[in-house]
Amino acid sequence: MSDVLTLLLIDDHSLLRCGLAELLNTEPDFRVLATAACGVEGIEMAARLQPMMVLLDLHMPGTSGLQTLACLKREQPDSQVIVLTASDSQVDLLAALRGGADGYVLKETEPEQLIAYLRGCTRGQVTLEPGLMRLLGAEAQAPRSPPRAGGSQELTERECQTLALIAEGMSNKLIARELGISDGTVKIHVKHLLSKLNLHSRLGLAAWAHRGGFLDGQPTREQP
Repeated sequence: MSDVLTLLLIDDHSLLRCGLAELLNTEPDFRVLATAACGVEGIEMAARLQPMMVLLDLHMPGTSGLQTLACLKREQPDSQVIVLTASDSQVDLLAALRGGADGYVLKETEPEQLIAYLRGCTRGQVTLEPGLMRLLGAEAQAPRSPPRAGGSQELTERECQTLALIAEGMSNKLIARELGISDGTVKIHVKHLLSKLNLHSRLGLAAWAHRGGFLDGQPTREQP
């Protein structure tokens, strides 16, 4: 089936790997290709199996989750990498975002919520639990303001609208419908946003938008 999501699990706890693989394989649209017990093994498997999504533990002995993330984003750019971790540390969350993680999920998440989250990620949706969003809001470093008119990196009105809708968790298809533009145009806006804001994922865009009040007063439609 072309719509089956193929996954690779990387975690040093064998019980979690086996249980998670069993859970995901019960879903008709998920297929776990393999599991890896460490970063080095996971990187090799990702290169060989080309999974659509990688679930990655953050704290592992040897090659760390962040080192593994960096390698995966460099060598397997078409694979989404979702950090699945027990850590609700602000430092870990921000490090994962800066490393280009496509998602960040706590291991305490209910199975049904996890499955829904992974499906949403494949559609370009971005969601964070309220607790994680509060961690982003508490970031000590002041967020950058959107570039202003006259600068080479100025955000256009459409890009601002797209960014606001990404922060609401909308997929490209829903954004296109909301703004009355094509999916392809939305993809171009997302690409420009990532470049202008020096970010690496939709999750990073959503986190950036939620910090510093960017969303205040942002319209989602052009005024007539």
